[in-house]
Amino acid sequence: MEEKLVKEIGQEGVSRRQVLAGTGALAAGAALSHLGGLVSSASAKDGSTEKWPWPYEKLDPEKTAQLCYEEWYRIFCGGAVISSIFTQLREKVGEPYKAFPIDAYIYLEGGQAGWGTICGAPAGANMVFNLIIGPRISGSTVAHKMCEDVMAWYSQALMPIYMPKNPKVTAELAKTVSNSPLCHISVGKWMKAANKPLVSPERKDRCARVAASTAFKVVEMLNDWKDGKYEQATDFNCGKLHGITGQQNCHECHGSKIPQAPPPPPEEPKKA
Repeated sequence: MEEKLVKEIGQEGVSRRQVLAGTGALAAGAALSHLGGLVSSASAKDGSTEKWPWPYEKLDPEKTAQLCYEEWYRIFCGGAVISSIFTQLREKVGEPYKAFPIDAYIYLEGGQAGWGTICGAPAGANMVFNLIIGPRISGSTVAHKMCEDVMAWYSQALMPIYMPKNPKVTAELAKTVSNSPLCHISVGKWMKAANKPLVSPERKDRCARVAASTAFKVVEMLNDWKDGKYEQATDFNCGKLHGITGQQNCHECHGSKIPQAPPPPPEEPKKA
């Protein structure tokens, strides 16, 4: 194609370099066109391409949970939560969801690349809240409050909650309360209660159901937000109380090695 263009346009006195530069511009234009939903929606005051909230249409929690359960077996916990919501919004809304790289978030698996830190399910949920509603630096603290709520809910719920249609494991699965959003604690407690190893089909299906349960909860919360009915259910203030980021349940992981925060600086005397 390039040679043909060079031959045809070259007769008009246009150089090969100019032609190739032009074809490159066409390719760049096509790429920008693909991202049009992201670029054209941008008119933030600082000139960035970020504008909040993203358009949201209410979803069916049951349908979302089933999609999430099935997606877990492809991209695991965090990616499945994101996919179950964003793939529906791609159909209902279009951009910016069509351009969002869902599969990149497979790294949320196993508490972030298998490190057993925050479970991918609430981590994916938190990303969804911040992308749809906007981060707190955008002027709204609602997404941040939802993150607090879903972390607390995940920690306190008897999991798994959701029962999928046609489950891959038909045996009744044990249910446990993690008292922590950490994958290591959540999965570890369940494995002990169920007496099943990490690689067992039962453990895998348990985590698929936990992700689906989380996706169900996320859509319920987003639907309430869309209807103007969302109210924060949690007042998470560990940092304010103890002067260090953390959870209210340090002993789930720590013994004598709980990090201690230094005392805060003395308050300046109030002026008369």
